[in-house]
Amino acid sequence: MKKEKTMKYSSSSSSSASSSYYYYFFKERCLNKGRLPPFFMSFLLLTVIFILFILYSTTPLTPISNQALSRNLRLPVIKPPSNLPRKGKPRIFHPPLQGYDDGISKCDLSKGHWIPDLRGSLYTNSSCTTIPDSKNCFHHGRSDRDFLNWRWKPDQCNLPRFDPKAFLDFVKGKTLGFVGDSVARNHMESLLCLLSKVETPKDEYKDSEDRKRIWYFPKHDFTLMILWSRYLVSAEERMVNGSASGNFNLHLHKIDEEWSKDLPLLDYVIISAAHWFFRPIFVHNSTGIVGCVYCNTPNVKDYGVGFTLKLAFRSALNHINNCKTCKVRVTLVRTFSPAHFEDGAWNTGGRCNRTSPLGESEINLGTTEWELRSMQMEEIEKANIKGAKVGRRFGALDITRAMLMRPDGHPNEFWGNKWMKGYNDCVHWCLPGPVDVWNDFMMAVLRREASFVS
Repeated sequence: MKKEKTMKYSSSSSSSASSSYYYYFFKERCLNKGRLPPFFMSFLLLTVIFILFILYSTTPLTPISNQALSRNLRLPVIKPPSNLPRKGKPRIFHPPLQGYDDGISKCDLSKGHWIPDLRGSLYTNSSCTTIPDSKNCFHHGRSDRDFLNWRWKPDQCNLPRFDPKAFLDFVKGKTLGFVGDSVARNHMESLLCLLSKVETPKDEYKDSEDRKRIWYFPKHDFTLMILWSRYLVSAEERMVNGSASGNFNLHLHKIDEEWSKDLPLLDYVIISAAHWFFRPIFVHNSTGIVGCVYCNTPNVKDYGVGFTLKLAFRSALNHINNCKTCKVRVTLVRTFSPAHFEDGAWNTGGRCNRTSPLGESEINLGTTEWELRSMQMEEIEKANIKGAKVGRRFGALDITRAMLMRPDGHPNEFWGNKWMKGYNDCVHWCLPGPVDVWNDFMMAVLRREASFVS
C-alpha cells in the first residue's frame, strides 16, 4: 500500500522529498560519525548468517542427483526419533556421538528403533564363503532384500557400524570364544563374515560333530572359537526303555565341560543360552532333584523356564569368576534372542514371512522373552559385583528389544533342510541379516567393558 501511494506523488514532490532525504541522511552521518549506516548493518548481519550456515550445516550446498532423488522417494515413512521432546516431558538433546568416545558408555543401546539405511550389509552371501547352508536364505530362494536396509538407532546416541579392521586391531593377540547353542553359533558366523572382509581366517579345528570350531587370523594373531553348550551347566538326555525321551537332566552344581575345559584359553567370552530351556527338564543340585520344567511330576516343584535359566546362568558366571587358571578379562552375556512363529508353533505350521521391521508400539514387553532377558540382566549385575574383586568385567549384549522388532530376519522356509520339509525356521537368523547388528553392539560394549580392566 505504501508503494502505491508513493507512485501518486508528483515529480516536484518527489524531487523535494529526495532532497530532504539526502539532507537528513547527510545530517545523520555528520551527527553519528563512527557508526555504520543501517544498510551496512543489514548487509553485515546477512553475511554472518550465511557464514554460520556454511560452517555448521552438514550438507549446505550439496546438489541432489536425479538418481538419489528417485531413490529417496521410495523410502518408507520414518517416524520422528523418540528423543524428540514430548508434551509435559521436556528432554535434553545430546549431540550425536561420532566413533567410540566416552559418551557411548552412558548410552542405553537397547532402547531405540530401526531406521532405513540404504547401505545394506557389509557382506553378501557370495562374498562370505563361510555362511552355513541353513542360514544362506538367498541361496534357498528368498527374493526380498529390503530387510537388509535397516540399522539400529538408540534413542540417546548413534551406534557406530561394525568396523572389522578396528575390531581386529582391538583383539590382536587375543582369543574370543562364543559359548552357547546354535544361536550363539549364528552370531559367531555373522562375525566371521564381517572379519573376513579384512583378513581370510584359517580353519584351525573342527570336531567330529562340528560343534566346536576354531578359526585363526594370522595377521592379527587372533583366535575365534565356538564352544557348543545347550544349557551351560552339565546336562544329559533322559533315556526311557533305551530310547531318547526328549527330556533332560540338568545339574546346576556341575558346569558343562564342553566349554569349561577351554575357558582358560579365552580372553573374551560371549555367552548365551535359552531355547533348550523350553523342553521338559529335571533340575538337580548336589542332593538330587529339586525342581522341573514342564514335567507335571508329583512332589516336584515346577521351577519354570525363567527361574531355571536364571540358576544356570548364575552357575556359569560364578564359574568364570571363580576360575583360578583363567585369564578372562571381559564376559558378555547376549540376552535372549526371540523366535517369531506366527499362525502356529514350530511343529504346527508356524511361520515368519514378514519383510520389514515392527515399530516400537507393536512389540509386547510382557512376554516370556522379556522375562528371560530380565533374569539374565539380574545375574550379570550380581556377577559384576563379584568380578570387581578379581579384576573381571561382565556386560550385556542387550539385543532382546531390538530383535523383538525383527520378525523379518529369519530363514522361514528358506533354510534348505530336506529332512524337515514343511517346517519353518523362525529361531535362527539369515546371513546377512539383522543378526549382524549384534556385532555393532558387541564392539561398543566390549570396548567399554575392557576399559575398566585394561
